[in-house]
Amino acid sequence: MDERSPDVIVVGAGNAALCAALAAAEAGARVLVLERAPEAESGGNSRFTAGAFRCVYDGVDDLRALMPDLTDAEVASADFGTYTEAQFFDDMGRITEYRTDPELCELLVTRSRPTMRWMQGRGVRFMPIWGRQAYQVGGRFRFWGGLTVEAWAGGPGLIDTLYRLARSAGVVIRFGARATGLIADDDGVHGVSVRQGGQTAQLRAKAVVLACGGFESNPEWRTRYLGPGWELAKVRGTRFNTGEGLRMALEIGAAAFGNWSGCHAVGWDRNAPDFGDLAVGDGFQKHSYPLGVLINAAGERFVDEGADFRNFTYAKYGRAILAQPGQFAWQVFDAKVAALLRDEYRIKRATKVRADTLEALAGKLEDVDAGRALATLQAFNAAVMTDVPFDPNVKDGRGTVGLALPKSNWANRIDTPPFEAFAVTCGVTFTFGGLKIDRGARVIDQDGEAIPGLYAAGELVGGLFYNNYPGGAGLMAGSVFGKIAGASAAAFGAA
Repeated sequence: MDERSPDVIVVGAGNAALCAALAAAEAGARVLVLERAPEAESGGNSRFTAGAFRCVYDGVDDLRALMPDLTDAEVASADFGTYTEAQFFDDMGRITEYRTDPELCELLVTRSRPTMRWMQGRGVRFMPIWGRQAYQVGGRFRFWGGLTVEAWAGGPGLIDTLYRLARSAGVVIRFGARATGLIADDDGVHGVSVRQGGQTAQLRAKAVVLACGGFESNPEWRTRYLGPGWELAKVRGTRFNTGEGLRMALEIGAAAFGNWSGCHAVGWDRNAPDFGDLAVGDGFQKHSYPLGVLINAAGERFVDEGADFRNFTYAKYGRAILAQPGQFAWQVFDAKVAALLRDEYRIKRATKVRADTLEALAGKLEDVDAGRALATLQAFNAAVMTDVPFDPNVKDGRGTVGLALPKSNWANRIDTPPFEAFAVTCGVTFTFGGLKIDRGARVIDQDGEAIPGLYAAGELVGGLFYNNYPGGAGLMAGSVFGKIAGASAAAFGAA
């Protein structure tokens, strides 16, 4: 293909962008992908993820269609349950406080399964999330929280596979190519301005798909839209998501949409670098807090660690941590739950302390009121409902009694040494505000009309998530709307 005359230009090279490129190429379009990052850092936030996809399945047969490598023995050893369309809709409504856009939500849910089948049919491999979404009880794995499937080899494996598939389909990918503006007039969008190697050029195309992420890596925009203090947050993923795609679209009259003051923000190692480290990947996250307690600088608990499965609270608790004095907290566990902690707690670069008594542990919690922390832990231990059985696979109702701030599930006394604590701060994954699109992923302008030739997918689409986010829905949304955007762009170019 002559890359100077593509039918479709895709801006970005993460999961959503590559699904768009594949769908457009599948429809017969000549496709050029522009990736701002150098090849070694390419793939957007998708390369930094663990690769989980939240998708509809009605039973193990649906999962075996997605994961043909599953053996009979593996199926027999696990309770995969179901995750129906009704459950997905319920979770999206509940988690977003029923603000999620009905049309976008309907597309996400109803197209999740066929989109996964499409990806699998093209060559993307999936596997069960054995290590993070299922505890083994009585010799049998039980999956929980509606999250069962991940890409083989996580986010890096997903991106490497999508690159290979895209190139095999004839897609051209240019790295270090920063899109700086849209070529647009009254008739719509006709290409992009791109800067590469110190030179700026105009690349024309019949249609453009924007799939280059939100603004989480732009501290000025974070402070402007998320609020004071957000410039202090760390970024979980790529350093290149600075809102350029959003800016380009807004400059030509695209409508802003969704929760611009909201974001996906998690507990992240306090001493992690300012941006994601591909050598560590998602290992700086610390998501086993439902099994312990969170203590702030004042020595107090500040969230209900067991309010729900971590899939439904982790994306908002980063904001809660950022709001604490010093923008940090400590997660505290004892030996009873050590074997249940996720693998990220065992990396060498974890900020942690260890002690054989609670008194000694409280004294090691850097920047924390040790006396108050010890009193908080002792009061928590006295309040645990020990008569209710502990079961990490379900919301077990094993909570606390008499505390001003209860723990609703998975409450265990922290009384068995050695005790460990991990220091966390806020890590931003992606921002929720974005562009308004229709069912065909066409970008809508401020007058409510589609902008001819302009499409969007992935994290720069607004309207899906508000205040919170169900785990695995981000990659799923990227794939669903990426596929729609690519097919729509190709059809527009062929018209």
